[in-house]
Amino acid sequence: MVPLEIPEVVIDRLPVYARALDILQRNGREVVNSQELGERLGVTPAQIRKDLSYFGRFGKQGRGYNVGRLLAELRQILGLTQEWPMVLVGVGQLGRAILAYGGFAPQGFRIIAAFDQDASIVGTTVNGLVVKPVESLQEVLGNEQAKIAIVAVPAGSAQNVIDRLVACGVKAILNYAPIAPQTPPHVRIKDIDPVLALQSMTFYVKPRDEPA
Repeated sequence: MVPLEIPEVVIDRLPVYARALDILQRNGREVVNSQELGERLGVTPAQIRKDLSYFGRFGKQGRGYNVGRLLAELRQILGLTQEWPMVLVGVGQLGRAILAYGGFAPQGFRIIAAFDQDASIVGTTVNGLVVKPVESLQEVLGNEQAKIAIVAVPAGSAQNVIDRLVACGVKAILNYAPIAPQTPPHVRIKDIDPVLALQSMTFYVKPRDEPA
C-alpha cells in the first residue's frame, strides 16, 4: 500500500525518474545507481534515494537499481499500467494544438471528447472528435470513465468550467488558463502558464546591475 501523505514535489519527480529509466532501458542498460541517475537529472543521489524510500526498498547498496524492475515499479505507483481517458475543454488555437499532439497516446493518455463554449466551434470536427457544447459535460462524462481533464479556455470562463468538471466527478485537471482556480481538496490541479515560466526565466537573462 502506497502511503497517501507524500510531498507533491516527490510525486512530481517520479515521472522524471521513470522517463530517464525508460531511456536507459531502451539503450540496453540493466543496472543504474543513484549517482548516475542523479547526474543525468540534476538531482542529488540522496534525494533520489529519499524519494524512492517513500514507496519501499529498491535496489541494493553498492549494486544499484535494476532498471527494468524499478521502471515497472514506478509505472505501477503512478498508475501508468492502464490507459487514461481524458476530456479537453477549450478548442481554440491552444486546444487544437493539444488535440493534434501525438505524445499522449504512447504514454497511455487518450482524449475521448472535446468541448467548447463558442457556437461557431461546437459541431466542428477537430482531429477526429466532434466538438460538443460545454453544457453537455454532465451527459458525456456520465457515460464515460474520464477522471482527467485538460482546460484550455480564457481566464474569464476557467473557474466556471472547472466547477462543472468537478461536479461531473473529474479528479485531476491540467489547467492552461492564466488563473489560479479554486478546487476542493480531493481534486488535483496543475496550472501550466508559459508566461509565468518566461517571466521567471528573464531573471537569468536580463542585464545585471553594475556594482556600485
